[in-house]
Amino acid sequence: MSEAAKHYAGLTLTTEGNTAIVTLANPPANTWTRDSLTALRDLVRDLEARRDIYALVVTGQGEKFFSAGADLKQFSDGDKALAREAARRFGEAFEALSAYRGVSIAAINGYAMGGGLECALACDLRIAEEQAQLALPEATVGLLPCAGGTQNLPRLIGEGWAKRMILLGERVDASTALRIGLVEDVVPTGESKSRALEWASRAAKQSPISVAACKTLVQATRAQTHATALRAEREAFVDLFDSADQAEGVAAFLHKRAPQWRNA
Repeated sequence: MSEAAKHYAGLTLTTEGNTAIVTLANPPANTWTRDSLTALRDLVRDLEARRDIYALVVTGQGEKFFSAGADLKQFSDGDKALAREAARRFGEAFEALSAYRGVSIAAINGYAMGGGLECALACDLRIAEEQAQLALPEATVGLLPCAGGTQNLPRLIGEGWAKRMILLGERVDASTALRIGLVEDVVPTGESKSRALEWASRAAKQSPISVAACKTLVQATRAQTHATALRAEREAFVDLFDSADQAEGVAAFLHKRAPQWRNA
């Protein structure tokens, strides 16, 4: 069965060229459930096996919500075992998304709250529509961001703004998000998906093997020392010479033609 034919709870998967489009589809607010988080983890793993897919776009169904985060009803009885399982599934899903070998782009078409924003933070790039609102309001209801929010947000925008959003529950609009580096672009209402697909098509012109190696190196700066990362960078450069795409890329440049990537 093809990935597009599979059922992923709370998600829909379509493809356009070398790009997979994942739509968060749990109306009315595209909230995350344990099943949809497991589905996202499995979907990303399935896409990893597809050599024809170079980029992944994540967006929300409808015109109002990217995702409002977790469905708080599941935490209403104070069950710690249930909370632990939910936290684990959030981690597995968004860590799989972050580690995806291709370029991942969040097309934020509306409210991105809590686990919705954390999903976007797990992507490589974020595009917000001008009406979008972004927040990590978990402490407002006696919880905390457990899907990477306390770690990924300060790395992206700095500790000060991260504390404003997490400790004060501050909600930011699209223009503020762009100014502080929370998103990389702002577009008019209804245009985030098309802009994301435009970026994905640009990514498809790059060698997918090179992109995967570069992404790994960039993200390694979160944990490795500078000296260790520089050594890894040099080794990764040499390792590319084992790939068909390296030979194809150089040959295409020298012969003044477009490369035909094999992702191999």
